[in-house]
Amino acid sequence: MTKQDLVGTLFGAAAFQMLNAGNELGLFEMLHREPDRDTEEIGARLGLERRPTEILLLGTSALHLTTVSHGRYRNAALIDEMIADRTWEIITDMIAFEANIVYEPQADFVDSLRHNTNVGLRRFDGDADDLYHRLAHRPDLERLFYRCMRSWSRLSNPILVDKADLTGVRRVLDVGGGDGVNAITLARANPDVEFTVLDLPGAVSLAKQKIADSGLSERISVVSADIFADSYPEGYDCVLFANQLVIWSPEQNMTLLNKAYEALNEGGRVLVFNAMSDASGDGPLYAALDNVYFATLPAANSTLYHWGQYEDWLSRVGFSHILRQPGDTWTPHGVISAVK
Repeated sequence: MTKQDLVGTLFGAAAFQMLNAGNELGLFEMLHREPDRDTEEIGARLGLERRPTEILLLGTSALHLTTVSHGRYRNAALIDEMIADRTWEIITDMIAFEANIVYEPQADFVDSLRHNTNVGLRRFDGDADDLYHRLAHRPDLERLFYRCMRSWSRLSNPILVDKADLTGVRRVLDVGGGDGVNAITLARANPDVEFTVLDLPGAVSLAKQKIADSGLSERISVVSADIFADSYPEGYDCVLFANQLVIWSPEQNMTLLNKAYEALNEGGRVLVFNAMSDASGDGPLYAALDNVYFATLPAANSTLYHWGQYEDWLSRVGFSHILRQPGDTWTPHGVISAVK
């Protein structure tokens, strides 16, 4: 590590603010349409005076989000590529999620570590001990949350489609399926499979609309339920936990996996899909930094577990034929499958 490396970490919060400002003010979209503009032209288009324009451009260029040559600015090639193929839409939702849901509670990270619980939850109204129930008090943030979760899923779902083997599966129960994005994606890739999204009322009300908009209402149904307190419907040959087991403690995850085991037909399979950390304890960086969110906000024991922990839980519940399938992309997502 060098002192220059330390600068990036020391001022990491400021680095995010530069990214957020560039996004909020429309800098990247503007430079995509009109590259090679100077400071005065950029300021005029963004509605900024010269001083704030210079501050913004210095920051985005030092972070390599933009480049400057002979006083004229353009986006980094990666950003232009992502705007062109519309994956930048995913990044802008991720930025909005960090700015509006995560950023303020992250100030409670140290206390969350000291007290071994999600202290940042205090910044949301209500007395529930997890973020999902408290969001019901803020419909605006609840809508933003599920919109952003949908974008996180769009980012990682190509891995889910590639690694989730549904050969011979007729019915999938998507536990904690949110607004239905995972079920919709898998339904499109597996036209002979039916899906049921099970989640809290606020999520499934969104799921109904998304499913209807996708034209898949005949193959995707919804069930309003608490994934811990309520029984799961039976008769399924696959239970999916997508981005769900990162939220809960090992004991709670064992409870969920036991409930899945009971709901499955004999020979049915469970699929666990989410980001994983490495057993080596030194990465990946994505997982390490994302863990600040998990430590401070979603639930008391949220964390990005490593592959072996899931495999151990599945084995202890009674599942067999446990298979690890990493995604092999820039995000550390993957699928673990097991059979009842």
